[in-house]
Amino acid sequence: MIFDALRGRSRRSRNDLDALFMVPSAAVTLQTAMGLTPTGTGTVCYRAATGAGFAQTQADVVGLIAQSGSGAPAPTVSTVADDFGFTWLVVDDDPGDVSGLCTDLHAVNTALEANGFESSLLCSVIPFEGQGQRVGLVYLYKQGTFYPFAPTGTPGAERRRDNLLEIAVRDQLRDELPMEQDLQRWMALWGAPGL
Repeated sequence: MIFDALRGRSRRSRNDLDALFMVPSAAVTLQTAMGLTPTGTGTVCYRAATGAGFAQTQADVVGLIAQSGSGAPAPTVSTVADDFGFTWLVVDDDPGDVSGLCTDLHAVNTALEANGFESSLLCSVIPFEGQGQRVGLVYLYKQGTFYPFAPTGTPGAERRRDNLLEIAVRDQLRDELPMEQDLQRWMALWGAPGL
């Protein structure tokens, strides 16, 4: 590590996917403090690779999540491509089971990482709504941090975000989740499923 520093190299810090398991507690905070509840949808965004290996991994992940309902109805799983060339794996589950949703999102990230596609992973999003507002709690895969993204208006309308809501959510959760401090990394995820 010292030699890397002397040579001007830095190692990328490993993310902590287990941070996704902190979201259920944060969801309780958002509900009690701000009236925001989970929608039951969660997504993982990645750049799909070409080739049979990636296609098989993606199919395996979709199959695994679609059969994961332990006694309860299994979540609905689909994939959607966006205008920027990214693929969103969308999990629709019971809005009251945030723990199960986060377990599913963790499994998707872990499976892609374990099969050598970690460089393709961008983020995971858990949407919340309430009092006419909506906000996505975004987990940046490469940083291992969260930030809130709050689009306003209707899909297809002028793209704006509610910066005051984003800051309020960040401040509310700063002691519960590793929040991204660099505001330049708070990407706008226009058209993200569930938002």
